[in-house]
Amino acid sequence: MDRTLRGAAEMTAAMTILGTIGLFVVLSGQAAVDVVFWRCAFGALALVIICAAQGLFRRQLTLKKLGIAAVGGVAIVVNWAMLFTAYGETSIGVATAVYNTQPFILVGFGAMFLGERITIARLGWLAVAFAGVLLIVLSRPGGADYAGSHYALGIALALGAAFFWAVAALLTKKLTGTPPQLIALIQVCVGILMLAPFVSWQALPEGTTAWGALITLGVVHTGIMYILMYGAVQKLPTYLQGAFSFIYPVVAIVVDYVAFGHRLQPLQLMGAAAIILAATGMTFGWRLVRTRKAAATACPS
Repeated sequence: MDRTLRGAAEMTAAMTILGTIGLFVVLSGQAAVDVVFWRCAFGALALVIICAAQGLFRRQLTLKKLGIAAVGGVAIVVNWAMLFTAYGETSIGVATAVYNTQPFILVGFGAMFLGERITIARLGWLAVAFAGVLLIVLSRPGGADYAGSHYALGIALALGAAFFWAVAALLTKKLTGTPPQLIALIQVCVGILMLAPFVSWQALPEGTTAWGALITLGVVHTGIMYILMYGAVQKLPTYLQGAFSFIYPVVAIVVDYVAFGHRLQPLQLMGAAAIILAATGMTFGWRLVRTRKAAATACPS
């Protein structure tokens, strides 16, 4: 199989797996903190096997890199806890759509801490994404699916999760050359240590459905997903990586509807579409407005 085609298949599978994560969080029937703990625990088990098989434990990490990875782990764990809590306050589809504002937060961090330039085009797409979030916030449905939920809190939690994801991504930029599977292993181990004191040890999950969902989150959504995603990253050009990442929110919205009957309202759909379009446009460097210079270049003299 062609290298690019294989990378495309791996990235499609990885993003599809990510899109189903909300379903397994709900099926587990556990509080967000417990879900994150067990995901970290089973994920660590899977990643130890993966790292050992790939000979990654022979690599030596400096204390500085180990510390950066550990701080990134704190951010990732907080990110997961906030996102999983947001599912219950809004819905999987809505929370995932809002969560996909993360590239814009990362762009802001890049400008603040890495000296990266924010172009007019990026600001324009940021405005489109912000309008999408506003549409979702202002279109709280009144149906039974959302009765009693704290819709605005769910939106805020999803935005907070995006913020902490961007923090982890920014820190990961400082770990160039470190195998991502090893970084992920450090992060989930940090999660185990962080959350162990807060787990409901007196009310452990019961039944095969709950344990099956938690094991799947650790092994499939953490271990296998990392193999697929980072295998694809090595084979695909950057612009294609960005394109395939938008499979995630689309799959999440479909899964939310099929599994739980959460149908997004027209304004919510418009908002989700605006966020995905904005993130796509920023990834590919599209221009919202054709500048005079670009038009002059395109016209024959």
